[in-house]
Amino acid sequence: MASDRGWTDRRMDLVIGNLLRSGVVLSALIVLFGAVIYLVRHGRSPTDYQVFRGEPSDLRSVRGILRDALALQGRGIIQLGLLFLIATPVARVAFSNLWICRGARPHVRRRRVHRALSFGLQPYRVHLVTRVAATARSQDDQRMNLTSR
Repeated sequence: MASDRGWTDRRMDLVIGNLLRSGVVLSALIVLFGAVIYLVRHGRSPTDYQVFRGEPSDLRSVRGILRDALALQGRGIIQLGLLFLIATPVARVAFSNLWICRGARPHVRRRRVHRALSFGLQPYRVHLVTRVAATARSQDDQRMNLTSR
């Protein structure tokens, strides 16, 4: 009976599964809402495939994405949905780390290894994400410079 009230592995798996499922569904709904707004406003505008146009500069930062989403701009809302999609597994990792740090698992050795790996790899993950984003941004800038000549 006491184990039914506590945080067992099974209960934790269910909570994490629901967190992932709800995060993906929420992000999909946000992207769908943004796509409807975008298509209503720009669905009939002609597209020129001869010139590459990257993302506008206001959609390259979280602040710009939030500003455009609050202004009900379709692209901003779509980008916000993608940010939620990216944040979903990050929330899972944070939730798992919080659960492990509180000592919910009885296996001390496994908990210590998992905690060390999770926290030890976190700065590396952040470094990789920022490096990929910076590389993509510089490639977009180079493409824009080549097409504007």
